[in-house]
Amino acid sequence: MKAIATAIPDVLVIEPAVFGDARGYFFESWNQRRFDELAGRSVRFVQDNHSTSAQGVLRGLHYQVRQAQGKLVRVVAGSVFDVAVDLRRSSPTFGRSVGIELSEANHRMLWVPEGFAHGFLVTSESAQFLYKATDYYAPEHERTLLWNDAALGIDWPLAGREPLLKPKDQAGIPLASAEAFD
Repeated sequence: MKAIATAIPDVLVIEPAVFGDARGYFFESWNQRRFDELAGRSVRFVQDNHSTSAQGVLRGLHYQVRQAQGKLVRVVAGSVFDVAVDLRRSSPTFGRSVGIELSEANHRMLWVPEGFAHGFLVTSESAQFLYKATDYYAPEHERTLLWNDAALGIDWPLAGREPLLKPKDQAGIPLASAEAFD
């Protein structure tokens, strides 16, 4: 397992060592000790989530203002364009985003630490998305950043189509008025 740096230093692409042959493949998808080394700190996950979404579904950009969640995300079927937005006001990368493809084919994971909004767009016919969270889901603290806020400059791979959104994601708040972290 290795970490690949992104444009935002605290967000990491985690790439496992995949061992494949004519029979298929094997890889270690989780190792606490190795992940802590890559993240540069001890991380404790308390909740695993699994979602399935159809092509064109955009989920996010979600975050919790209290009980902030770090997330380790991956795709086990299909592919998504995955995005993390820095909402830490004290960070030199505040308001910037990172977007990468996660797929069953590339086996990559993305580490999105606490203090970030997170979302994804399904780019395949459907996708199964797994994520580990460092704190429990707390709907009273959940916020939604507007997915298409021009201030974020996210280049979603929509190919001229409108995404399929839940009402709370349609009603997201622009960065200029969003609650953020210190």
